[in-house]
Amino acid sequence: MTDRRTFEELVAEADAAPTEGWDFSWFEGRATEERPSWGYQRAMGERMAVARAALDIQTGGGEVLAGVPKRPALCVATEAWPPNVAKASALLHPLGTVVVADPEEPPLPFGDGVFDLVVSRHPVVPYFAEIARVLAPGGTYFAQHVGPASAAEVTDYFLGAEPRTGREPEVERARAEAAGLEIVRLRTERLRMEFFDVGAVVHFLRKVIWMVPGFTVEAYLPRLRELHAEIEAKGPFVAHSSRTLFEARRPA
Repeated sequence: MTDRRTFEELVAEADAAPTEGWDFSWFEGRATEERPSWGYQRAMGERMAVARAALDIQTGGGEVLAGVPKRPALCVATEAWPPNVAKASALLHPLGTVVVADPEEPPLPFGDGVFDLVVSRHPVVPYFAEIARVLAPGGTYFAQHVGPASAAEVTDYFLGAEPRTGREPEVERARAEAAGLEIVRLRTERLRMEFFDVGAVVHFLRKVIWMVPGFTVEAYLPRLRELHAEIEAKGPFVAHSSRTLFEARRPA
C-alpha cells in the first residue's frame, strides 16, 4: 500500500517533522521494522528490577528507560544531543532518574565501580574500557547494538553499493574482552524493514543521521524522485536492519 499524495507533499511533510528522541511513532502506517526476538526493553526491565544502581548510556529521549516498570533507587542516564537531553529530562526526572548531559566520548563522569548494571540501546560507539571502569565487580553490561551492515540497502541506494564494515559482533567481543569483560551472550539477527512512501525514507535519514552523512532533501532530490517512482510502481522499498544482543560481565 502506497501513499497517493504527491512527491512534493510527502517530502515536505517528512522534512518538517521533528526528529529528537527515539520515538518512532511517526512511522506508523508509513514504514515497518521487525523486532528482535529477545525483546530488549522487557529483558532490560527484568535486570533493572533487581539492580542496586543503574546507568543508561546514550538514552536518546529516554523512551526505552521510561518504559521499564521498576528502576533502582539510583538510576542515571546520559545523553549528548541537547534536544534529546531536554526531552529525556522532562520524561525521566518525574520517574526519579537523573539525566546527565555528557559527550559520547570517554570519560564517563562517574567514579569507578559505581553501577552494578549499565545498559544502552543502540550506542553510537560502545566504549568498553569506560563501561568496565564504572561497573562494580560482578556487574553487568546489557545492551542492544546496531549490527553489521544494518539497513545497508538504504545507504547503498543513496551512496552506491560497496562493502560496509564495522559493528561486527566478533570485533566487539574482542574489544570487550580486551577491556576485561566476560561475554555472557552475543546474538545477532537481521530484520525486515519496509518503507511504504518516500517521506518515510526522508524521515528515517533525517533521524538516523549516520546512515547517509550530511543528508538533506535538496542534496538528494533527484534520487528521492527516482525512489518515489519505484515505490509507486513496485511497492515498498525493502531493507534489513541488523541488531546484536550484547551481554557482558565484569568479573567479581
